Amino acid sequence: MELVFLGTGAGMPSTKRNVTASALQLLEEKEGIWLFDCGEGTQQQILKSSLKMSKLNKLFVTHLHGDHIYGIPGLLTSRGYQGGASPFQVIGPKGIAAFIRNALEISDAHLEYELDIVEIEEETDRPIVETDSFVVTAKRVEHRIESFGYRIREKDRPGTLDAEKLKRIGVTGGPLFGKLKQGQEVVMPDGQVLKGEDFLGPAQPGRVVVIVGDTRYCQSAIELAQGADLLVHEATFAQERAESAQQYFHATTMEAATVAKNAGVRTLVMTHLSQRYQDNVEPLLKEARSVFERSYIAEDFWSIHIPKR
Repeated sequence: MELVFLGTGAGMPSTKRNVTASALQLLEEKEGIWLFDCGEGTQQQILKSSLKMSKLNKLFVTHLHGDHIYGIPGLLTSRGYQGGASPFQVIGPKGIAAFIRNALEISDAHLEYELDIVEIEEETDRPIVETDSFVVTAKRVEHRIESFGYRIREKDRPGTLDAEKLKRIGVTGGPLFGKLKQGQEVVMPDGQVLKGEDFLGPAQPGRVVVIVGDTRYCQSAIELAQGADLLVHEATFAQERAESAQQYFHATTMEAATVAKNAGVRTLVMTHLSQRYQDNVEPLLKEARSVFERSYIAEDFWSIHIPKR
């Protein structure tokens, strides 16, 4: 599991920071690559990275401001040319379907793969996406228009199989090991029933990544990020511009760090920086670390590995 930052700037692209997009690589987990937001130029950023367009299979949109969605039509059409033939799913606020379908229809674009668009109609604790290995939930945060944060939770993995214990009773490997590892029951040739749970250590907790859309400081972001291994939170302004942050529904570095601290996360990565700070982020980092030590500021093409617990 690795998160790659493709765009880390706010509002409009610059020579150092493109507008918002990040990609969660889940190739080892056999889930492909999930994209979070897709600002203008995202497909160019992908081409400059090690990511493969054909491996993208989901896009989560936090909100409908242009710096988060203007790259979607181009990415969808290019994906087919880059070998992407498998179904593709877009999840986002109400209105994302009309934006995509109108853009494709007006430009006479034809996709060679199945496109599924899911609009989040109402906030719920139920998963908006669930796969074999992951559960994704969404929560509204506070912005000028409807904006969501996403919590990506890896399902707990079975504990380690006690092979020595099994060998002592005559089970030495093969398909039986696989079934017991999954917690299943198996029947031995002599009729003895073995329960997988009796030979497994404690379950290994899954990892949690939380990616918050544009927002000012709010309680819902803290609730969404509880106990996360990684929190990605916007930090558009330095603390000296806290009044502007409040007015324009954005967050400061210290506010992002306070969310991380109050939520008990392991690591905070800040993004969506105003272009006024692109030449010197050290003061911003110092501000955040005065509140939460494990704070970092993302750069375009920077990546972070989320290790297993």
